[in-house]
Amino acid sequence: MKTLYLDIFSGISGDMFIAALLDLGVDPEQFEAELEKLSLTGYHLHFARGQKSGIAGVKFDVHLESDHASEHAHAAPASEHHHHSPLQFQFHGHTHDHSHGQDHGHSHEHGHTHQEDENRDFAAIKTLIVASTLSPWVKEKSLAVFYRLAVAEGKIHGQPPEQVHFHEVGAVDSIVDIVGACIGLELLGQPRVRSATVVEGNGWINCAHGRMPIPAPATLALLAARQTAITQCEEPHELVTPTGAALLAEFAESFGPLNHFAPEKIGYGLGTRNNHTRPNVLRVILGTETPVKTVTAPVAAKLDWETDRVAVLETNIDDIHAEILGQFVETALAQGALDVFHTPIQMKKSRPGVLLTVLCSEEKTELFAELILRETSAFGLRFHLTERRKLKREFTEVMTPFGPISVKQGTLNGQLVQSAPEFESCRAAAQHAGVPVKQVFAAASRAAQTKA
Repeated sequence: MKTLYLDIFSGISGDMFIAALLDLGVDPEQFEAELEKLSLTGYHLHFARGQKSGIAGVKFDVHLESDHASEHAHAAPASEHHHHSPLQFQFHGHTHDHSHGQDHGHSHEHGHTHQEDENRDFAAIKTLIVASTLSPWVKEKSLAVFYRLAVAEGKIHGQPPEQVHFHEVGAVDSIVDIVGACIGLELLGQPRVRSATVVEGNGWINCAHGRMPIPAPATLALLAARQTAITQCEEPHELVTPTGAALLAEFAESFGPLNHFAPEKIGYGLGTRNNHTRPNVLRVILGTETPVKTVTAPVAAKLDWETDRVAVLETNIDDIHAEILGQFVETALAQGALDVFHTPIQMKKSRPGVLLTVLCSEEKTELFAELILRETSAFGLRFHLTERRKLKREFTEVMTPFGPISVKQGTLNGQLVQSAPEFESCRAAAQHAGVPVKQVFAAASRAAQTKA
């Protein structure tokens, strides 16, 4: 089974998602033919190859009949828009009327004022989709995406999903984006979808709720429903739109870096805006995941240890002040690192240095990579994912001449294999009794062995 990896380093929107699928090889005429089964009028489609920040890809737009008069007013200057090439396709859908030049997906998904769209609710959209001749899979997935939006908007407005009116995502272009995204995935063979960590911009947007901080309310609610981690970058614009967030929430099976993934095709969906810090493109990668082959001995299958996977980040540093290094260790631990340590090493030209190592959960890889680059003098770092095996742990109290002491115990298949008195508990008892900590520690160790 193929896997589609969404490399959302610059966010995601509905139109850029479709554009990236077209760049992967989805046929635009077949795509439009499927979309016509929705029996939705008042628009036509525009596909064009172009470039954004020197990266070649596809630009996709939904041109609305009601905005025909403002097409040229919305179109970006050549320096900000995609560049057409006569050697590459430029295809206009012909079954609908008129157009507009708004980048509805990635810069203004929140600003629709089409009167006929303001009363679209979940029931109306469901009726439209169910009554169509779209495939059962496209119907199911399209309704699932819209239901996620209805739930998110319902939480914001304090309404049940069925009563939510889609003032913004109910517009024609957004219906096309959502249904079109499902069509594109079906035309690709319904690959499983995985995604990189969600990266969002910062600052403010103007939407139907007024001036709101990024992420937009619906975007935040959609990602929160999936308990998806969000990392905000320095880009002063919205990068993840509500439609993009809804597609992620419905289709992405996991969020994280590529892992044992063999790329076969790469596609780029182009946005309209020129970002400040990164190209306004969505990169998607179609490929195959290679399962890691493991040999499990018969005895290993019977062990009841706990397993997980963590990220190991490392960097070599030879020019950092000791105080700053110590502060970094405290900061990283406070932000949830599993462990932080530094090891003396010898670097180039026989200079003494340290190997700084951070262990963290897989989903926090980007967070701590950024922290290392911002808070230390490192110019780069490396990381890898590794698996852990852990004893089952529990805490118990043992009685000593100095009072009760907390002890951590590790078991394997019900047998006690490790026992360690908690240092803070020993220190408190030692201070109270006026004896050395090592004396309390030894007494607690003996008591733990006796209890076992």
